[in-house]
Amino acid sequence: MNVLFILNDPPYGSERSYNALRLAGSLAKRHGHEVRLFLMGDAVSCTKSGQQVPDGYYNVERMLRVVAGLLPILRLTSHRIRVS
Repeated sequence: MNVLFILNDPPYGSERSYNALRLAGSLAKRHGHEVRLFLMGDAVSCTKSGQQVPDGYYNVERMLRVVAGLLPILRLTSHRIRVS
């Protein structure tokens, strides 16, 4: 089964990105599942390195690294648009 997760919410303030990463990690461990992640909008901040997270909160950056380690290929693409 091929599964694509499209994340659009920020890493904190909502649990949607957290829950999507949990589910993606769980599915990636199963045989016969191809999992892909697409981060857009506020979800791109999940990839920010060195996040300072208060005790008791989950660190989405670490979760993303674990999930990415389960996926065969991870491509990070960043596009920045300048508004003059």
